[in-house]
Amino acid sequence: MSEETFRRAVEQSWAGLEAEAPTGNGRLRVARLPVDVIHGSLTVGVDYEGRRHILIPIPSDRRLRAGLDGPGLRLRKRPLEDEETFQYYADLSCLRDDLGDLFTELCVDIMGAAEDLPQNPVKALYRVLDRWRALFRTQGTLLGPDQLAGLFGELTVLHRLLELEPSAHRLWSGPDGHRHDFSGATDAVEVKTSTADEGRRARIHGLDQLEPPTGGTLSLVWLGLRRETGPTVGETVPSLVDQLLRLCDDESALLDSLARVGYRVTDADKYHDVRFVVREERWYRVGPGFPGLTAQTLTAAGVPVSVLDVSYTVDLSGSVPMAMEPSEAFRAVENLLQGAA
Repeated sequence: MSEETFRRAVEQSWAGLEAEAPTGNGRLRVARLPVDVIHGSLTVGVDYEGRRHILIPIPSDRRLRAGLDGPGLRLRKRPLEDEETFQYYADLSCLRDDLGDLFTELCVDIMGAAEDLPQNPVKALYRVLDRWRALFRTQGTLLGPDQLAGLFGELTVLHRLLELEPSAHRLWSGPDGHRHDFSGATDAVEVKTSTADEGRRARIHGLDQLEPPTGGTLSLVWLGLRRETGPTVGETVPSLVDQLLRLCDDESALLDSLARVGYRVTDADKYHDVRFVVREERWYRVGPGFPGLTAQTLTAAGVPVSVLDVSYTVDLSGSVPMAMEPSEAFRAVENLLQGAA
């Protein structure tokens, strides 16, 4: 069956179960899914607290992997009994209401994997969970203030792109270690963020970060941020992430990229007090006359390129180089988006 068929089955089943009156403590309202495996059918459920579950039938002596116990997901062995049958299940439940849409996509993946591996559906479940583990892991180092500001800057630019093209998240190449933050078919964009009160300084990493793509152009976006402490002024990284997830056409791919830069949706509550305001945004065309060190310019000057791990600061505070006009910046965005399809 197709993913859309699986998705429709899950959503319709949950909608029907949630319309029913809650049962007693510890009980589930359940509905069968159109996926049969060796010990029965996959099932979805809604418990008395309104939490959603997907259940995979297993033999009574099957032990489940330990360690998946919140804050986003919980895996338990659970027996279910009706007038005719008694069956054990691997019960995967979603513990957060704000992850409901994401949990739906996880369940769709589980249904597809179980259909492909009906003789061992628990192995199929583990395969899917392993692919998604970065999205739901419970421990890890939180992003520091500078990292959070830098991520806010990149997500601000990504928001501009996704407003025009829902698949633009595919252009976000920074999480994969690319020298530029956004890379299209020919053009690229590098984002630099500062929380300093004065000046426009950008830290450049490496001799290739300001080198345009071969046959293309490079734009540098400088964002001046102001950190706010009030509860209503500015925007948080989690709120910006929520907007991007609504705009993009592949939530799991975007969440995967976020996980690779160290941001996990399960840590969102730890970032809600860090708010930013974009006080200034300037777009520059990186080309002749733009300040910077590159391997090409050093070679052209007759300087041997044998220095590694080069980092330096570019000061953009003056009138030179000139920033793009808004229409030029918009054309730069359009050119970049040609690589999003």
